[in-house]
Amino acid sequence: MRALVYSEIHQNAVSPTTRELVTTARRLAGGEGRVEALVAHAALEIMAKDVGGVDETLAIRHPALAQYNPEAQLACLVAAATERKPDVVLLAYTSAGLDLGPALAARLGWPLASYCTAVQVSDGGLAATSQIYGGKLDALINLGLPAVLMMTPGSAQEDDGAAPAALTELPPPPLDDLRTTVLQVDAPDPDAIDITKAARIVSVGRGIGDKDKIEEAAALAALLNAEIAGSRPVIDAGWLPKERQVGKSGRKVKPRLYVALGISGAPEHLEGMGASDLVIAINTDAKAPIFSHAHYGATVDLFDFLEAMKTQLGS
Repeated sequence: MRALVYSEIHQNAVSPTTRELVTTARRLAGGEGRVEALVAHAALEIMAKDVGGVDETLAIRHPALAQYNPEAQLACLVAAATERKPDVVLLAYTSAGLDLGPALAARLGWPLASYCTAVQVSDGGLAATSQIYGGKLDALINLGLPAVLMMTPGSAQEDDGAAPAALTELPPPPLDDLRTTVLQVDAPDPDAIDITKAARIVSVGRGIGDKDKIEEAAALAALLNAEIAGSRPVIDAGWLPKERQVGKSGRKVKPRLYVALGISGAPEHLEGMGASDLVIAINTDAKAPIFSHAHYGATVDLFDFLEAMKTQLGS
């Protein structure tokens, strides 16, 4: 089997999700198969050293690729897939993946499976496990080849020790008359707290009720010497600043301890914290997806939990 991995570039480096995709692609390809990675950027030296574990890195260079532009990236993906004819193209289920995966499948006329947490070769095709209904159910999808897969970040381990592959530069597709223009890039505040470096995090979801109640969770965080964070609904409501958001559109964290309070565990949130060493989840909904990723959990009122924990910690 031939697999093509799309490499996302963040802050001038290949994202960790790309290395997870390479792990999955290598397993699907097997010993006799071939795995290639596509990087599309204006400066090849940025990413050539970062893609490891593949048989070949395919690079497309053009000034239009200096900043992420979905129209330009899609054109590069279509060009690479058309030339290399892979059996499967793998993308991460991220904001960029959502831009590109469905459009690529439509452009090529290939089947698509998204929200995937597992995939294996089956009867000459692929059998993918895909999350549905906000992650509360898993669906088994059988796909013929060739196909496009969008893998949920955290569904595979990164192979950090894999050596970089040989770099082959492909001619760029027509990119001079794009309809999409990047006007500006808003970078995070460099002076803001970086929760990705926190060893312990107490994170709150909409189950916290309102902004004033976050102080109670912050008190527990202080006792644990932890940072306070939140899911997207909390950030969108303005209860915590953007730099404290965990999830697909926030930060990806990997603390030693992650306490999830009133968080249901949508795939977008699990993407940001699924690699935590120890997850403790508190939610009154026994069917909340967060429990499938938690090491310890309780279906109790989160404020009762907070009071009991603060008592135990000597508050």
